[in-house]
Amino acid sequence: MPDSHHLHWGADALWQRLEPLLPGFSVEVLARAESTNTVLLERARVMSGQRDAPITRPGDLVDGRHDEPRTPHGRRSADVQPCLLVAEHQTRGRGRLGRGWTASAGASLTFSLALPLAPTSWAGLSLAVGLALAEALDPLQGADATPRIGLKWPNDLWLIDGPGQGRKLGGILIETVNVGQRRMCVVGVGLNVLPQAHEGLSHGYACLQEIDAGASAPAVLARIAEPLLRAVLDFQAAGFAPLVAAYARRDILRGQAVSTTLAEVPAGVAEGVDEQGALRVRCDGLHRIVSGEVSVRLGGGP
Repeated sequence: MPDSHHLHWGADALWQRLEPLLPGFSVEVLARAESTNTVLLERARVMSGQRDAPITRPGDLVDGRHDEPRTPHGRRSADVQPCLLVAEHQTRGRGRLGRGWTASAGASLTFSLALPLAPTSWAGLSLAVGLALAEALDPLQGADATPRIGLKWPNDLWLIDGPGQGRKLGGILIETVNVGQRRMCVVGVGLNVLPQAHEGLSHGYACLQEIDAGASAPAVLARIAEPLLRAVLDFQAAGFAPLVAAYARRDILRGQAVSTTLAEVPAGVAEGVDEQGALRVRCDGLHRIVSGEVSVRLGGGP
């Protein structure tokens, strides 16, 4: 396909900004891929010499502990290399709980960030990622500023239309796999950049062009890549606790009626998140809901 048919991603300039933060970092752009998360996870499995290595969600781990991985003969733990992989057209994106993610070339930004990670606790990582993306795309000027981009626990970005109301703008899928003595974390991001055809979406459709008329997939990537990488590295060092107040400013569930799939918490009122990133819901007492256990929907719906 002629080069004019492709977007210009500025991968070299992006690499020059990111590599000093994480030596050995690479930036790759694919014209087409089923899922950038899948590509990087399968690459990690091959590197580890364990093609059947289990893929887990961070919330499935307990305080960062996991079964001691085996180091294959002839492999080095340093074989884990960080990478930012972009798919100009992702054909089979994956969302939380096995849901699909609709994307189209040019109208969507789909990429994954893979890096070895060893936080004290994995709890709240998806919230930290969502917050980094929202603040890069919608910086708030002053303590009284009203955000346009909100966060819906545990891994969605919404364009806010009113209190407790909005439409889905993007999503995050975080998966991990052992490579040698280390755990590779793959952070998948999908963002709607331009208007595109959509049907049957339970939370509506929003795109970044609604708040930035000049938005394009490469420009959005250039804006969020460095804040995202810094946020993940900061999370490794300090966890989610320092971010609770900033997350609260964009929490669209806070104070809203919600329903959950947990039998003991069929419905209630969301009261924000705690220092471990758990959603607090009041329903005959205060309940902590952790990532990976429930699906939460706004009580009234958008």
